[in-house]
Amino acid sequence: MPGEAKKACSGACEECSRRRFTAVGLGAVAIAGAGSAVFGYSFLSPNALYEPSPIVDAGKPDRYPLDSVTPDVASGLYIVHRAEGIYALSAVCTHLGCLTAWKPDLGIIACPCHGSKFHADGIKFEGPAPRPLPWLKTWVNDDGNLLIDRSEPLTQKQFVRI
Repeated sequence: MPGEAKKACSGACEECSRRRFTAVGLGAVAIAGAGSAVFGYSFLSPNALYEPSPIVDAGKPDRYPLDSVTPDVASGLYIVHRAEGIYALSAVCTHLGCLTAWKPDLGIIACPCHGSKFHADGIKFEGPAPRPLPWLKTWVNDDGNLLIDRSEPLTQKQFVRI
């Protein structure tokens, strides 16, 4: 009898370890499969970058008083209204791409990072910037709204007459 009890006990322990091994193995396979499914899904899903349109609707031209410079920080541009008409300047400094700031008390556009200073027509008069601020293509659409294309700098100055 003592031998039979020993056999029964060792058989039960072997069965227990086989069950445990099988459960752990199936669990590992399930975790690996779930991880593979997640990575497979992210690989197959489109990885597109959706950027906003480079064309900005600046509203009605009468919103901009004569002899004013209006910064549009969200779009990174300035809308300037002079006697000759309206034009738009990029607010991105030509030195290292910092966002410039309009200083109404001084009447200049200044780069807070490296000290470049520009007149309201974009011409640089101080600092390390190699070029003036670019003028941007500006026009009035059929609805009478002022549109500005941030992706199309102009090679020569162009005013929108109102």
